[in-house]
Amino acid sequence: MARKVFFILFLISLLVGFFYFRPLWTNNEPPPSLLDRIPSGDFLGRVYLLDVARESTPLTYHNKIPFRDLFSPEFMLAQAKSYGLDLQRPAYFFANETGEWGALVHVLDSSKIYSGVVRLQKNIDLQDTIVGEQKVFSFKGKQSYLTYGKDWLFVYKGGNLTKWMYHVIYSKKGDVTKVWKTFDKEKQFKNEKLVVYSNYKKISQKGFTTAMFAHDMDSSNFRVKIYMRTKNALAVSPKKEGLSFSNSTGKLLNLHFNMHKLRTAKNDPYYKMMQGLSKRVSFPLQSFLNAWEGDLSYYQGGFINVKEKIIETAVDENFNVSEKVVLKDKKVPSFALLFSINDKIHDLLYQLFVKGILRREENKLRFLFSPPIKMNLTPETVYFYSSDNVPMTTTTTSNGGVWTYRGARYEFHLDSMNQKETFGTINLPAKGLFQILRTF
Repeated sequence: MARKVFFILFLISLLVGFFYFRPLWTNNEPPPSLLDRIPSGDFLGRVYLLDVARESTPLTYHNKIPFRDLFSPEFMLAQAKSYGLDLQRPAYFFANETGEWGALVHVLDSSKIYSGVVRLQKNIDLQDTIVGEQKVFSFKGKQSYLTYGKDWLFVYKGGNLTKWMYHVIYSKKGDVTKVWKTFDKEKQFKNEKLVVYSNYKKISQKGFTTAMFAHDMDSSNFRVKIYMRTKNALAVSPKKEGLSFSNSTGKLLNLHFNMHKLRTAKNDPYYKMMQGLSKRVSFPLQSFLNAWEGDLSYYQGGFINVKEKIIETAVDENFNVSEKVVLKDKKVPSFALLFSINDKIHDLLYQLFVKGILRREENKLRFLFSPPIKMNLTPETVYFYSSDNVPMTTTTTSNGGVWTYRGARYEFHLDSMNQKETFGTINLPAKGLFQILRTF
């Protein structure tokens, strides 16, 4: 009887020991999320593919984009499910200035992905190989790759496949990088369906700690929403209104700022931005800031006829060479520039002449390689214009402008500013958007 009792106690102790020590040899650690796996880059992004497809439907149908049915949310969802992908959850991507990029997509059933790869191989030269015991599919000649695991699919283009693939495969729960943590905690654009975030060195060198981009779209326009943040207070703020050219066609730029503090704020991001631009032509930035009172308007549109001197060389029958000056009609772009000034304008003009940026040509002037222009100087404003008369002006409240390229009209606006934040918008017409996409 004692032996039976002892044996029963022995079995109970084995069971207790098994359940007590089981966590030591079994792995109950939760699997990492896509945020844990995704590598960092100069630019980070989050996208809800189905929502973006749904928002873009009016744009693609209104502009009769070929194969637009393939980008409908219903078709994309059906295809994703048939190949084991989960497009109802966000995908994440990163990109570097070098052109390298990668993206991670949620996977519901990895056993279905291979059938999708086989279908791709019918139309694309897709080859399979083994990298560190992981099967990888490569797009021949494109330095682009595709690989997947139980709950993720990784698409990559660049020269560091092994490094980033191992990062994706071997990351653990809680391994999310510092920059992705910062991005994930951002409240700005929190509910947007496509967001790009950056704080890489070239942005921080300009004085900005954060740059973010989101989007809106309708049947004819695609809008990029811009958010910039600085660590220190900005030295500029928008004016309520200022003088501008009234022409509404062609290219136009209007700026109206309270910028007195900017004259001495050399660490301000906007000062650094202007400094970078001015160095290209040795522009006397400090003299300009000292003379400028914050309003600037530039207009370009259409053409005007001007008389241009041409030196012609002639050879007579005795081979004597002679030269003569003739006037020929030439079409040049019509443009005008104005900016508000103070009594420091004469020093600015002197600096422009000394550096050769502004030069005289008989009774007219030239800015670098501009056509001949006239100048009209008043106590509060200086005008430069290529037409016969000063263009019409008006008072405006907006900061922004319009630019045209290949027949498309792009608009950009400074929506608002506070001490450390700047909000802006770029409006791309459908024609311009598709021109940009065709370059990739």
